Amino acid sequence: MIPLSIILAIISIYIFGRPLFHHLVIKSKGKQTVQSINNQLSENVYNSLRSELSDIGLQQFPEKIAILAFKEEEILEVWVHTDNTIKFLKSYPFTKNSGLLGPKLKKGDRQIPEGIYSIEYLNPNSNYYLSLKINYPNAFDKAKAQLDGRTDIGSDIFIHGKNVTVGCIPLGDIAIEEVFILASHCVANKIEVVISPRDFRINKTYPDIHSVSWSKELYDTITHRLDVYQ
Repeated sequence: MIPLSIILAIISIYIFGRPLFHHLVIKSKGKQTVQSINNQLSENVYNSLRSELSDIGLQQFPEKIAILAFKEEEILEVWVHTDNTIKFLKSYPFTKNSGLLGPKLKKGDRQIPEGIYSIEYLNPNSNYYLSLKINYPNAFDKAKAQLDGRTDIGSDIFIHGKNVTVGCIPLGDIAIEEVFILASHCVANKIEVVISPRDFRINKTYPDIHSVSWSKELYDTITHRLDVYQ
């Protein structure tokens, strides 16, 4: 007999489109839940982050975080919103990089996207241990694709474990445990994700992307947003 969850997933393709189907498949393909991962890992993760949390005045996991990712530096940073301020918590190196500087334009181009995004959901049953789904393509990506006449612009961009990628951001298993647990405590409060070709706070020179007429507009927006994280 076909499981009810699979039947509902198939029906959802016709009624709601891919996003709901994708959520149902994630829930049905593995036995872990965000809560079960929390139960397993929270104590160890808190102990590993105790010093960094204490340095910014916290004795518990934060309720709101932001994530910055810099492709050239191959660094992901976690920032914490607390007491009407934003404070740096910790950085994590990419364990693998993919593509070149410049935005993602089409499916299969191996590019890590660039822009201002958010976390859609957490996947405790990822093929890459644990993962956080980034909402690429966002409204800006879709508008520029329409302007350029591009159609298949790709999807399924994650921050995840392991050390392989064709356009996602891998951090390795130990680091993704920390980022996943941090995110699990505040995903309901919207987690901003800023992905930049380089750290414009340090190097303000924009990459020269000849194939993209709107790259300056994108990088001006990213630069302005990064000003918040100083």
